[in-house]
Amino acid sequence: QVQLVESGGGLVQPGGSLRLSCTASGIIFSRYAMGWYRQAPGKQRELVAAFNSGGSTTYADSVKGRFTISSDNAKNTVYLQMNSLKPEDTAVYYCNADRIGSRYEFWGQGTQVTVSS
Repeated sequence: QVQLVESGGGLVQPGGSLRLSCTASGIIFSRYAMGWYRQAPGKQRELVAAFNSGGSTTYADSVKGRFTISSDNAKNTVYLQMNSLKPEDTAVYYCNADRIGSRYEFWGQGTQVTVSS
């Protein structure tokens, strides 16, 4: 059964850092373009960072220079390193697996990130 499990969220002060992890099971990891999305209360879910099918990366303008997406393919895990966090980064962060060349995608359960002093 397909599962995407996020971890690493929590409460952090402005200017602090967190690293989110997403571990996938039930899929062939290399066949998916992995990414991170977030949704704040009252707002639409938005792309934060993602790998493209060719291995390049995409970042939201609001996080460029602060967030970095990376992966460990041997562990079927994708990470989101978040530095210089701001209160406006507060949201539920979701891991996404997009099947390359298809219409199929999977979502994790989400992990809460709260940036507050």
